[in-house]
Amino acid sequence: MQMKRRERRATAKQGKPDPNVRANNNLAAVHAEVVDKMRAGRFLEAQLRCRQALEATPEDAELLHLMALVYLNAAEFDHAVEWASRAIRKDPKPSYLATLGTALQRSGRLEEASQVLDKAVQLKPDDAALWVSLGGVLEGLKRLSEAALCFQHALKLDPHHLAAAWGSAATLQQLGRLEEALVDCDLCERLQPNDALTATLRSMLLRGLKRFEESLADARRAHSLDPKNPDFCVNVGDALLWLDRVEEGLEWFERALELRPFLLSALESKGRALRRLHRLVEATAVYHQLRAIDPTNARLEFALATHHLWLGNFEAGWREREARWRVPGLPIHFPDGPGALWLGEESIAAKSILIYSDEGLGDAIQFTRYVPLLAAQGARVVLVVQDSLQDLLSTLPGVSLCLPHSSSTLPPVDFRCPATSLPLAFRTMLDTIPPPIRLSAPADRVSAWDERLGPRDRLRVGLVWSGSLTHPNDMNRSIALQSLTPILDVGATFVSLQKDPRPDDQAVLRERPEIIDLTAQLTDFRETAALVSCLDLVITVDTSTAHLAATMGCPTWIMLSRTPDFRWLVDRDDSPWYPAVRLFRQTETREYGSVIERVRAELFVAVGRAGDGAKQS
Repeated sequence: MQMKRRERRATAKQGKPDPNVRANNNLAAVHAEVVDKMRAGRFLEAQLRCRQALEATPEDAELLHLMALVYLNAAEFDHAVEWASRAIRKDPKPSYLATLGTALQRSGRLEEASQVLDKAVQLKPDDAALWVSLGGVLEGLKRLSEAALCFQHALKLDPHHLAAAWGSAATLQQLGRLEEALVDCDLCERLQPNDALTATLRSMLLRGLKRFEESLADARRAHSLDPKNPDFCVNVGDALLWLDRVEEGLEWFERALELRPFLLSALESKGRALRRLHRLVEATAVYHQLRAIDPTNARLEFALATHHLWLGNFEAGWREREARWRVPGLPIHFPDGPGALWLGEESIAAKSILIYSDEGLGDAIQFTRYVPLLAAQGARVVLVVQDSLQDLLSTLPGVSLCLPHSSSTLPPVDFRCPATSLPLAFRTMLDTIPPPIRLSAPADRVSAWDERLGPRDRLRVGLVWSGSLTHPNDMNRSIALQSLTPILDVGATFVSLQKDPRPDDQAVLRERPEIIDLTAQLTDFRETAALVSCLDLVITVDTSTAHLAATMGCPTWIMLSRTPDFRWLVDRDDSPWYPAVRLFRQTETREYGSVIERVRAELFVAVGRAGDGAKQS
């Protein structure tokens, strides 16, 4: 034994490799041993074994990479980056770059990860796994179109790559390309049948495509595959809410909360269900419970704000609604630009202020009432609105300059404020809502429309029955034109104000010549305002036209779902925002048939009064 040690020392002095060290450092054996230790979760032992091997061959790229993998699996990402970088300096293999990219991604250094993985796919462009890794990083960077291309390219290289199919489906969903996403989701289903997560994704895609019964079927299938998962219970409940089966949905949220008592998604959905059932005390308690569990969650704060406003609690509602800027995905916009944010604290006398329409067309019209109040405080008001509203609102009292959203530049100002933050800035309460500023159309346009409509021998009634298909509550607020046919026999002249009618509605319009349809000539809101000026009454669902007609002072009857937008409040048939409005709400049956019957009955009365007035004159 002593002789053998002396021989090894002598061999080392002569610079010859020690055959025992070489055997001990056999790369395949070391790799297998280290992998076994990693799988057992013995990461420290795995690191020590790598270091032992590296003592003999410290510049071996494979060993350096193996050490990077050990640190990566141990979630020590900074060390993984260090060791992978050392391996790459020795030999920039695509697999080493992939490890570095993954380590950078998991440490939150996404931009660097994308650059590393981009180099990897250039070196090995036929490797589907590398394209999937790059797609995942690009998705994290919100470069969704590029991510989708990466996943789809990976599928071309390997049509059976499950991660590529899943990544493509998930990314296309975020891009709103739901039909394409569904194709990839179906591929995931074929590659891995009876997977609960795939069934859940499919359910959500079908929901987005308004295929609600199919969505519910997939939600139930996901739950059957994993009945102890509370998230899948919530998904079933949400699917039922979209089908207006609210009581059933509530039962599923309760089931989810039995499995996980403080699950936020279950509590959120439970709050929505209780609100739609008008169990208001319980709903309020749930919303406050949500805030107590996660007080910094902007989405929950925004939900509570909406609930407060719906109940008429304006003080808390307007304040908490500012959380909308921290909620991802809301369809709101307020560009960066000159001027400090103004929410009513500073004096604006002799100052310029930019008011930007940050939400929908109806919001822009509703909150124009605050513009003259700003001017009355001595401010120079620059109003920026949707292009279709610019002509109409440019003559609003108090507006110094009115620009469209499409303007490439905004003027320098002292202050700026989103239009839907004006109620907060003016500390608006139910009893201090300013009256709407009467909008009007040019006299020549009004005369032109009056001539087109012909003799005014009957009550003229404008009709709007649907809003935008992209509106999240479109299913509950819009109705089919066919549903309105019971009111067409009351002896009035009916005029369509409906822009872009849906195919089924177009067919009804062709069949019902008693509805005057000149909407092809409604090029913007100024033209719509001119047409409304020629009408005696507007009957509409909750759309921007309702705001326009009401602001113009035209009697406006709005047909509302059981739980409408917050501005219409709860359980009242008038609106503190618009003296000209009457509200016709769904009852607890949550259907429009009875609403239309009430409208028809009131319309008979209005037609009778109009006839009596004509006789007296």
